[in-house]
Formats: sequence, C-alpha cells, structure tokens
Amino acid sequence: MAMFRRPSPLHLLFLISTLLLLAHHLPSATSIGVNYGTIANDLPPPAQVAQFLKDRTTIDRVKIFDANPDIIRAFANTGISISITIPNGEIPALANPRAARRWVSSNVKPFHPQTKFNYVLVGNEILHWGDAAMVSNLVPAMRSLHNALSRAGLSDIKVTTPHSLAILDGSNPPSTARFRPGWDQNVLAPMLRFHRRTKSPFMVNPYPYFSWNTQNNRFSLFHRNPGVHDWGTGKTYTNMYDLLLDAVFVSMRKLGFGDVEIAIGEVGWPAAGDPGMSHCTVENARWHNLNIVKKAGSGQGTPLMPGRKFETYLFGLFTENMKPGSAAERNFGLFRPDFSPVYDIGIMRGRQL
Repeated sequence: MAMFRRPSPLHLLFLISTLLLLAHHLPSATSIGVNYGTIANDLPPPAQVAQFLKDRTTIDRVKIFDANPDIIRAFANTGISISITIPNGEIPALANPRAARRWVSSNVKPFHPQTKFNYVLVGNEILHWGDAAMVSNLVPAMRSLHNALSRAGLSDIKVTTPHSLAILDGSNPPSTARFRPGWDQNVLAPMLRFHRRTKSPFMVNPYPYFSWNTQNNRFSLFHRNPGVHDWGTGKTYTNMYDLLLDAVFVSMRKLGFGDVEIAIGEVGWPAAGDPGMSHCTVENARWHNLNIVKKAGSGQGTPLMPGRKFETYLFGLFTENMKPGSAAERNFGLFRPDFSPVYDIGIMRGRQL
C-alpha cells in the first residue's frame, strides 16, 4: 500500500502561490451587450446568430437598428434581451398616442414575453442626423411610447434614444463641457426629466476612435500615458473613454440631472481601414474593446462617477461588407460572418485570453 506523504510547508506555499497566480490571470466571464447590424449580404440567419450568442459567448443583450420580426423572434427563449429601434423617419407620427399604441401592438406585444425586450429606442442619433420635425417630436414620441408600453402591461420595457457626442459643446477638459445651446433647454432638459421619471438611462455613443489623432494615440487606446489633468475638478484622466463619459456627466449635472443613469449605446474600434489608417488594426481593436469590457464589468466607474457601472453595447457584432464609407466602417465587427472571432476579448465561453 502506498503511504501518504505530507507535503512540506515550502511545497504548500508553492502550490498556494501558483493557484493565486492562476486565479489572477483567469478572466472572469463578463456579460456585455453588442450592436447587431445587418448591412451585409453574407450574414448567417438570425436563428443561428441567436443560438451562437447563447451557446458560445457571454453576450447577454443585443441592440438592433430596426424592429425586424425575424430577429426579434430568433431571440425568443434564449435569455438574451433585445433592444429594438424605431426608424428616424417614423418619429413625428409616433408623438401621437394612438399611433404609439398601434406600434407597440404590432412590434412588441406579439413577441412578448417569449422574447425579452430591454429598450425601445426612439431613433438613432436624432440630434446629429434628424431634421427639425424629428427633433421637435423626439421627446413627445418617447412619452407616447412609454405610455403605450405601460398601457399594454409592458412597463418593464424602458424607452430611450442614443446620442452621438455631437450633443456636447466641448469635452476637454470635462469640467468645461456642456450641452449645445438650443438643444440643452429645448430638448435635453425635458428628455432628462423623462428619464428621471421613468427610471430609464440617458444613452450615449462615446467613441474614443472618433477623437483619435497621432498625438493622443496612447490616451485613446488605454495605453500608459502621462494623463490629462482637469484643473476645474482636480481629476486626472488616463484614457479618452473616461474623459468623454465625464464630459457627458458634467453636462447633465449642469442642467440638474446628475442623478440620471448613463448607458453606452455604441463603442468600438475598427480592426482594419483604408491605406494610411494605421490606427485601424486588429491589435488596437482588441486592446480597446478588451478594456471597454473590463470597465463594463468592474464597477470602477470614472473619476467623477466612481463605483458606477455602465450598461454597455459594443459596436458591432459582425463585419458588415455593404456599409458605405471607408473600409473602417466595414470592420468594426467582433466576428466574421462564419462566426470566427476577429480577435479575442474574453467573451467566448470556455476560453481564456
């Protein structure tokens, strides 16, 4: 019979140190949202996409840019929540309560509760891209849709709208930021009042990518750098993402709405671009999005919002081969259409970074 041999104290210390080192380097499974765009002619069917996300990734919510019934139906009984978007051009009509009730009856009720809805998004970046009729009817449409959802017994589905950071009149340093005059009092103050009342988040699309230049490369990409000091608040920023989020927060606080939650509707970095776009690389995209995922799950917050978690939707799910513009626009995807990852940011089940 083999005799049990008691390990020496030195051996035990070695084992414990090794286990602690392994635990430190194993990434925790972080839930994250993703934008599921469909401007491509080579994407897999929605049912396959939903099954892939459920079985193979830690992605637990998706955001789409329309109310495609095939996609909504595909996520039924998956546990993955979906946010649907009302096209910008439909906003003026939906300020009418009757039209809002009809929209909810056609686009939400038939799929609920099998499909779990998170948000109804009223347009996309309206203040940036919309005309006067869309802008003036944005908040009334949000109110009408919220009331229609409540009347249908769907009050757990929140209403919001994503904003580009064109809503800001400056962002660096954050202490000087404010919303653009005209939009601040006429649109954003009543909208923030709506968010406070309905406990829904103010959704923004803070892309460090769009602020990139050769001088701030390390600052934009979460690499070690000297930082940017804001003398107005005494805070120092080591990355562009925190700076942009705090600029939004300061602007909200200046209107008296610093208590409203902030959600991240889009953030990402392209893995390829046109000739000369040297910052659009697989490694830059991987490192940027890895840091976004880590921040989403850490609860670290920002210098002015310590301890806050931000619901976050990466952009985007797939490379989209028919998107107009530069090659960068077609290369924001985490996955290729055959589901192979463009790079690894720790969101695949059963895999380590």
